[in-house]
Amino acid sequence: MLDWKRISFFFLTVVIVLAAVGVTSPSLVDRIKLGLDLKGGFEILYTAEPLTAGQPLTKQTLSEAAESLAKRADRLGVAEPEVYPEGSDRIRVRLAGVENEEEVRTLMSKPSVLTFRGPDGTVYMNGTDFVENAAKLSYDPNTKQPIVEIKMKSREKFKEVTTKLVGSTLSIYLDDVVQSTASVNFPIDSDSAIITQTSVAEATNVAKMINLGAMPLKLTEKYIQRVDATLGKASLHETARAGLIASILIFLFMVIYYRVPGLVAAFTLITYVWVLLAIFDFMNATLTLPGIAALVLGAGMAVDANIITYERIREEIRAGKSILSSLKAGTKHSFRTIMDANVTNLIAGIVLYYVGNGAIRGFAVITMMSIIISILTNVLFSRWLLHLIIRGNLLKKPSYFGVKEADIRGL
Repeated sequence: MLDWKRISFFFLTVVIVLAAVGVTSPSLVDRIKLGLDLKGGFEILYTAEPLTAGQPLTKQTLSEAAESLAKRADRLGVAEPEVYPEGSDRIRVRLAGVENEEEVRTLMSKPSVLTFRGPDGTVYMNGTDFVENAAKLSYDPNTKQPIVEIKMKSREKFKEVTTKLVGSTLSIYLDDVVQSTASVNFPIDSDSAIITQTSVAEATNVAKMINLGAMPLKLTEKYIQRVDATLGKASLHETARAGLIASILIFLFMVIYYRVPGLVAAFTLITYVWVLLAIFDFMNATLTLPGIAALVLGAGMAVDANIITYERIREEIRAGKSILSSLKAGTKHSFRTIMDANVTNLIAGIVLYYVGNGAIRGFAVITMMSIIISILTNVLFSRWLLHLIIRGNLLKKPSYFGVKEADIRGL
C-alpha cells in the first residue's frame, strides 16, 4: 500500500527546491565576481626595497606593503584585488577588470613620496613617519571648514620637528609638489597634523594622495602579464559550454543506467551546484579558472558518491533482498568508502591551503567547500529522498533500479 504522506513530502521537497533554484540562480550567477583569468586584467610581480638605504627588509614590512597595495587598489576602484608577498623581497598583484591600466600601474608601481619639509627644502619627516592609510577627511569644529588629519607614529618626533621650526613654516610635499604650508608659531605636542582645505573634494583628494604616498617600500616591476578581457570572456563561455554538455551527458547516463535513483542523483547534483553558488555569493568570493576546476572535481566526486551507493544497492537487490533491505544495506556499506575518499581529499585541500598561495589557495578552498556540500547533498540528502520514496512503497520493482529479474539470486 502506498504511503502518500511520504510520497507527497518527497515531491513537495523536489518542487520547492527546484523552484528556489529556478528563481534565485540567475541573480546568483550575475553576482559572482570573476577573477583575472575570466574577466581580464593584469598581473604584476614587484621587487621591493627599503625607501631608506641600509634599512632592513623584513617579512613584516613586506606584508605591510602588500596590505597597503591592496588598500590602494581598492581606492582606485579595482574589485577584489589579489595581493600577497612572495619570498623575501617580492609582491605579486593580480587586478581584474581594470579599465585604465596605465593609470593604475603608475599609482601602484610608482608610489608618491610624502615628506614634511622646512622653508629651505630640508626633509624633516617622510612617509615612514606616518601611520599608513591614516589621512582622513574631517571638519574644523569651529569653522566647519574641511580639513585633512594625518596621524603620526611618533608624537615626540613631531614635537621635536615643530620645536626646531618655531617662527618658520612647515610644508607638506607629495613628491615635489607642495600640498600645504603652515606657520609654526609654537611646538605642537600632538600625534596629528592638520591640513586646511577649501573644499570637501579637494580634502578628499589630498587625503587619498597622502595615503598613497605612505608606502614603507620602494617597488619596481619585475614583469607584467596581461589577460585580455575578450580572452577571459571566451574562456568563461567555453568553460560554461563544456560544463553544460558534460552535465547533460552525466544526467543522461545516471537516468538510463540507474533509472529512478539516477533521477534522484541528477536532482541532488543540481542542488549541490545551487548551494555552492549560494555560498559563493554569501562569501563574496571571486571565481577563477582554478576555482572552476575545483568545482568540476567536486561534481565528479559527487557523481562517484551516487554511483558507489547505487551499485551497492543493486548488488543487494541481485542477492535477493527486498528493496528496503537493499537500500539499508547498500547505503551502510557504501558510506565508509565514500567518507574515506572525501576525507582524503579534504586533507589534501587543507595542506594545499596552508602551503600554497593565490590561485592554489582558491582551488583548495573551493575543493574543501565542494566536499562538504557534496556530503550534505549527494550523500545525506540523496539517501533521505530515496528512503522517502522506497518507504512510501513507490518503488517496488527491481527494474526501477536497473536490475533485471533474471539477475536476482534467491536467498
